[in-house]
Amino acid sequence: MQADSWNRVLRNATLASCAAGEPAAGLRERAAIAVGGDRIAWIGADRDLPALPDAVEVVDAGGALVTPGLIDCHTHLVFAGNRAPEFAARQRGASYEDIARAGGGILSTVRATRAASEEALLALALERARVLMTEGVTTLEIKSGYGLDLDNELKLLRVARRVGEILPVTVHATLLAAHSVPPEFAGRADDYVDLVVATVLPAAVSAGLADSVDAFCETIAFSPAQVRRVLDAARRHHLPVRLHAEQLSNSHGAALAAGAGALSADHLEHLDEAGAAAMAAAGTVAVLLPGAFYFLGETRVPPVGLLRRHGVPIALASDFNPGSSPLLSLRLAMNMGCVLFGLTAEEALAGVTRHAARALGLDDRGTLEAGMRADFVVWDAARPEELAAQVGTPRPRATFRAGQPPG
Repeated sequence: MQADSWNRVLRNATLASCAAGEPAAGLRERAAIAVGGDRIAWIGADRDLPALPDAVEVVDAGGALVTPGLIDCHTHLVFAGNRAPEFAARQRGASYEDIARAGGGILSTVRATRAASEEALLALALERARVLMTEGVTTLEIKSGYGLDLDNELKLLRVARRVGEILPVTVHATLLAAHSVPPEFAGRADDYVDLVVATVLPAAVSAGLADSVDAFCETIAFSPAQVRRVLDAARRHHLPVRLHAEQLSNSHGAALAAGAGALSADHLEHLDEAGAAAMAAAGTVAVLLPGAFYFLGETRVPPVGLLRRHGVPIALASDFNPGSSPLLSLRLAMNMGCVLFGLTAEEALAGVTRHAARALGLDDRGTLEAGMRADFVVWDAARPEELAAQVGTPRPRATFRAGQPPG
């Protein structure tokens, strides 16, 4: 233990480490966490702290709860336009598929997003990211998918990168060019997949704009065979893959994702036993998205018991987007995961910390352990279950990002 290399110490805290294998979220009372540079240098009981040099800043947490920084591992943050009329249409009985096939849904957002300038999209994205950050989010995934051509997909990825450069939040940028078939390729989905594989994906890689590749495997989007081509191309370019799978029907996308070594398969309302077993064998994380389930008025919940039985890690995310999940709150997603899907409060917290980090392939965050990135939140709370049990409160007292305090 070399306290002379520490920058600051947070003591008198109730720490929820969220580390694997620790019961009750790894809760430790009267505990301390030491930061050296951008890493956690030490964690333990207050009484075990060594003598601290005068240069070390000491912060008294006053017994407050401290968790890892929250990770929103599935968002569609960059877009223009407003799809509130679709909400009204669904309330009158139209389904998500009805709206999509009539030219609404994703394609409505594509039209507005293509027409928007990069600076306008950046301003919107920064505003949305700041809202998530007020809830303790320190890492944020942002997908493209509302451009659906070379120039506009790259535009969205550049905006995602700029969000991470401007704000103190880590951004994981995901290429989701295979989100929907654009109008100029109507009836020619295979030709559009050709464009994604041969042009869009290589350009994103060449420009260093993508950290992973995603696709939408669904009857209103792309078939398993088409998705397989996208995932195979991503792997040839050494990019990890993820997949929207089994949201509206069972297309066996989860097994497809697992076979491609995907980091995650997301949604999963129609997941079957074979898909869950394949995910478990591959180490693929299940990312549950209760916002979309709620806003679309779905009734078939993801098979949480099946995931538990097979030992599949469960993450939660906001899925913030303009149509099916206009939910700009990861905390509310935690609550929904418990109330709507039957997760425990401990599972919900792990789902937005340790397992969310794994869903993004980030092994340097998501838990409070020595050597991990020093992203952590001091909450106006005493127990970790408060974060899922309450909506709107508790709020963060302070959010540390890479060891740096707010301000």
